[in-house]
Amino acid sequence: MTADESTWEGYRKIDFEVDGRACFLVLPRSAATGKPWIWRTEFFGHEPQADLALLGRGFHAAYIDMQNMYGAPVAMDHMDAFFGHVTREHGLSSRVVLEGFSRGGLFAFNWAARRPANTACIYGDAPVCDIRSWPAGMGKGPGSPEDWKRCVAMYGLKSKQDAARFRGNPIDNLEPLAKAKVPVLMICGDADKPVPFEENAAILAERYRALGGPVTMIVKPGVDHHPHSLVDPTPIVDFILDAVAGRGS
Repeated sequence: MTADESTWEGYRKIDFEVDGRACFLVLPRSAATGKPWIWRTEFFGHEPQADLALLGRGFHAAYIDMQNMYGAPVAMDHMDAFFGHVTREHGLSSRVVLEGFSRGGLFAFNWAARRPANTACIYGDAPVCDIRSWPAGMGKGPGSPEDWKRCVAMYGLKSKQDAARFRGNPIDNLEPLAKAKVPVLMICGDADKPVPFEENAAILAERYRALGGPVTMIVKPGVDHHPHSLVDPTPIVDFILDAVAGRGS
């Protein structure tokens, strides 16, 4: 497998292909013990302050292109292949920090439910947690008709009734995470219009707590879907460092 090298924000970046998908790793200047890593499932490079802070702490940062797959099972298979490759070929930790921005939450939570033993923690930022909310727009939000067409094809849903009964969302599959005590951090605006807070992160947090799962919420009053993250990423970084230290490599 050949790899191309470049830089990202002053760090060495390796581009390669796994399972037919474009991927890359951003390497720290000096890797921390155990080679911890953070996996941005969508929108790599957007509001990257936490990623940059973690690179400075010796984390690798990772990405595989799964655009327009909406966390569907086929995407989970690609994620399995990518995880196997970077842990085997680059020696990265067997427990990864999953970072789900917006629709990236579908990938992060669904894969973590599939592989809780390999999940150090989850950081969801205004995460989509229910495809019926976004992109379907079956609740308060407007949804996205074009994304919904692609989404139902990915999941093999045949009708609105199928979608209404669908139970393959992050909010539906929290028991494996709770049993493994996977720490979850979510940062959200409570005035989010595209991905309504009360239909996504709020439901997930309520259900996760009820199952005994550890969840931390940072709710930004009056904030819409953007801006993501925090100007000062210290609370995010501290959460991740504590989670990685607590669950080991």
